[in-house]
Parts: sequence; C-alpha cells; structure tokens
Amino acid sequence: MGLTYGVAALGRPTFDVPFAEEMLEKAFDALEAAGISVVGPKRLLFDADAAETAFEEIAAHGAIDALLILQITFTDATMTVRLAERSPAPVAIWAVPEPRIGGRLRLNAFCGLNLAAHALGKAGVPHSWLYAAPDAPKIAEDLKALARPGEIKPTAAAVSDKSAGAAAATALEGLKGAKISVVGEHPAGFDTCEFDAKELNAMAGLEVEQFDLTGLFDKAKSVDADRVAAVKSSVEADLSKLNEVDQEQLDRSLRLFCALEDLQQSSGASGLAVRCWPETFTEYGCAACGPMAMMNQKCVPSACEADVYGSFSALLLQEIAREPVWMADLVDLDFNDDTGVFWHCGLAPLTMCDPEATPEATIHTNRKMPLLHQFPLKPGRFTIARVSQSRGETKLVIGKGEFIRRPMAFTGTSGVARFDVSAKEFCTRVMDESLEHHYAIAYGDHRSTLREIGASLKLPVLELC
Repeated sequence: MGLTYGVAALGRPTFDVPFAEEMLEKAFDALEAAGISVVGPKRLLFDADAAETAFEEIAAHGAIDALLILQITFTDATMTVRLAERSPAPVAIWAVPEPRIGGRLRLNAFCGLNLAAHALGKAGVPHSWLYAAPDAPKIAEDLKALARPGEIKPTAAAVSDKSAGAAAATALEGLKGAKISVVGEHPAGFDTCEFDAKELNAMAGLEVEQFDLTGLFDKAKSVDADRVAAVKSSVEADLSKLNEVDQEQLDRSLRLFCALEDLQQSSGASGLAVRCWPETFTEYGCAACGPMAMMNQKCVPSACEADVYGSFSALLLQEIAREPVWMADLVDLDFNDDTGVFWHCGLAPLTMCDPEATPEATIHTNRKMPLLHQFPLKPGRFTIARVSQSRGETKLVIGKGEFIRRPMAFTGTSGVARFDVSAKEFCTRVMDESLEHHYAIAYGDHRSTLREIGASLKLPVLELC
C-alpha cells in the first residue's frame, strides 16, 4: 500500500511568490511521481488561519503516514510548531534550495527549515527533514523516508584544551561585567532568539538590560542634523552608490546609527541585540542593517532579531579574535559543489569585505529601504561559534572552514564557505542537533581557545567541523 502524507505548504508574501508557487508545483509533482498520495490544500499558506484550515482538512481525511511541512519560503516557526504538536502522525519538513545567482534571496527556505527544526527540537517533537530540489537524484526515495520520524542523538560533550588556557582566561577576563543592551522583543516564532538573563549572568557574569524600540526611534528622530551630515560624509568615504538610495530613508538610517551609538555609550553596553524588523521599516521607515553593521565595525557586536545569545556569541568570539565579527544566517548548502553560504541582509563589518570588491550602499531586498552594506566576504580561514540553547540544553557550538572567492551568491553581505567536513555532513549535524539559525563568525582558527572557554564556563562543546 502506498504512503499518504498530509501536506501544509508554508510561505511568506514578502518573498518571490511566483517563484515559490513554481517550486510548490514541482514539489507536488515529485510527491506524485514517488507514488505518495497527498491530502491538504495545494497552495501556499501565508498565515495562521490558512494553516489551521489546512490542518482541519488533513485531520478530516483520517489516518496519514506523515504530516509534511513544505518549507517553500522562509517563515517563522509558529505555524510549524502548532501543526506538529497536534499531529498524531510523524512530522517531517522539506525545504527547497534556490539558485545562487547574485540577486535577492527569493525563498530563503533553508533558514526557515533551520528555524523550524530548532523550535521542534526545543519542544521535544521528533521530526525528519529534507533539503533537496524536487528534481534531485533519489528524491522519491528521500521523500518516502520522511515517514520515519527522526531520532534525537545528542552529540555535545565536555572538552578541554589546556594549551589555550591563557588566551581563554584573557577573553573571559575581558567579558567580566559586560552588558548587552537588548532593544525590543524578538519576533514571534523565533524561538532561536529566546534568552535567559539569569543564566547568562550565572554563566559568564553578563548583564542584560532591556530598552523600548519606540524609545530608540524617538532618539533617532531628535539627533542633530549636523551630526547626521558628518556621519553621512564618513559613510560616503566607505560605500559607493550612497547617493543612489532614497535620501530621506538614508537620513533615517544614519539617525538610527547615531541613536544606537548613544544607547551603547549611555548604557555602557559591550554588545547590542535589536529587533530590527518589521517595525524599523513599518513604523520608523528605514533598514537597521547598515547602522548595525557600522556598530559591528566599531567592535560593538550587534545582533538582529533581538538575539541576545547571538550577541553574546559574537562578543565572546570578538574577545578572542580582537577584531570585528559578524553574526550571520546559514542560508544554503550545495551538496554537489560541497559549499555553504553565510548571509545577512547587510550586517557585515567593512573589514570583512573582499579586497577585490567595492563595498556598496544598497536597499533591503524585501522591504526596499536603505541602508545596507553590500559586498562579498574576503577569502580566508574562519571560525564559527554559538552559545546554543538547542533542545533546552545550553552548550557551546564551534566549527571551522574557509571562505572562498566566488561571485556574490545573494545580495547584501554573503560569503561562500567550504567546511572541514562535507556540506552534507555539516547540514546533517546542524539539523539533527536542532541548532539556531545565527552564527558568530571571525577570521582565523580559534577553536582551541573556545574549547577551553567551554570548559571554564562548564558548557559541553559541540564541534560541527
């Protein structure tokens, strides 16, 4: 007897909907070619009401072999968790890749898969996953395998590297009394950005102070015009095409940078975590990416989506590397090319720009507002780090690889990476461990120091590569 899947196809209208619908049609064709019967609406579900209606349609059918979440574009994890917790059948998530053609992230489905896997892992919901194109080799076999629920296999372990004790002690000393100022709340459905202020204080003596997002906007509006003009003159020396973006929106972005600068100085914060969307676009009228990139360049790690643990991870890595760091999403893995792509809208510090490229001012690809940095990352060995809360256990995640010189994969700031394990193995470790979607990145190999810091903080260490 053939398999029957209840299918809910998730999407968000800020992405490339026509392309998403094209990929959705191909996904349903692949399911049919695999001999899998499908129950549920064959359309993109953009909100909770649509997902609820789809679940009722699936439930009315009766027994199914799996509930398949089709992650066609990026979405937060709210709908996925709600559907998964109510499903009596095994839960699976399938996300589809998109071509690296130098333009916008049209789907960003991998990041949605990452976010969903983290949320399900934290909720204790077993699930299987697939990241593959609808026409990939062995796709029928892979789709059928989704009916088997994934296993939870803890892989983090306590480790120590005494050879790096002095460097670790210096880094931890630099963090003593550090403070992260968090502005606003993390977006709904971003379980990856939840934080425990008491745990951070007990673990590393870190303080977290919260500020209102509207207050930040008010500060930005009141910045003196001469100061904004001086900042603009400085930015013009760093970024080409600054005069090609909307100048009123650019003015708001530069004012936001000044407000972040003032907030950091008045609060004594070592790092920032800012709710960068949607309100900076919808209520204030610009992108926060460029201003936060400028703060990163000033060695004040600034994490988007109010990700406090992301800011702490970047601050930790910065203390070791002694240079600006970057917090990025892993947005694609190509198992044939054996590479991955780290990306963020435009958040990378200028020191990470490939010297053969010219940094540009640009607009947010979904919201069409400035200011963002745009450039490819320079080649070189790098280290990733994340103080993770995956599956409800605090741990230190580390890894290494090399950025290679390639044409820009996607607009904004991005780098094509080759890991010290295969891309497939790296992906499997990230997904099976239900990790967060944000990683702190610094050039150089800092793993030995991070291992010793993990031991000092009594954190198990997960080495991805």
